Amino acid sequence: MSDESAETHTGQGWPREMWEWFKMMAVALILVVLVHQYLFHVSAVRGNSMQPTLEEGEWLFINKTLRYAGSLQRGDIVVLREPADAEEGPTYLVKRVVAVAGDEVHIRRGKLYVNGKEADEPYTETSIQDGRFEPLTVADGYVFVMGDNRRRYASNDSRSFGAVPLSLVEGRAEWIVWPIRQWRNL
Repeated sequence: MSDESAETHTGQGWPREMWEWFKMMAVALILVVLVHQYLFHVSAVRGNSMQPTLEEGEWLFINKTLRYAGSLQRGDIVVLREPADAEEGPTYLVKRVVAVAGDEVHIRRGKLYVNGKEADEPYTETSIQDGRFEPLTVADGYVFVMGDNRRRYASNDSRSFGAVPLSLVEGRAEWIVWPIRQWRNL
């Protein structure tokens, strides 16, 4: 009789065990989606617009919580949706915040000026080679972004599409996480 009860228990347990496994996987999937959507994700660098700071193929840890708590500052590296989205879907850019709301941005003689003072930009290797940019005051809820590579036509940034609404900023890049030998804070 004990053999029969063992078989009956196993027969009843299999569907229950599958249901428990399914619930656990569903909860895990929901958690992964929520973390990716609202907290952080990993993004790959494409192109050379952020050289020498970032190289193509590096992976960045992106902190998305700044959308809810905190604000962007000059010098932060961000991932943003390109303002002129392609029809196929969003294009993401990696850029540096060079001016925030209320700042006046001006480019002349290959130098960036913020609020009338030449910006200290130790992360660039060249002067700005794309000519002049007349003074622009960044509106509330916007940031002005540029790539670190200042060679002519190297970066599609606020010089071509203007200040970026904060709603297009996906998050701030905190670390390079791949390749491992490049792991560092940004």
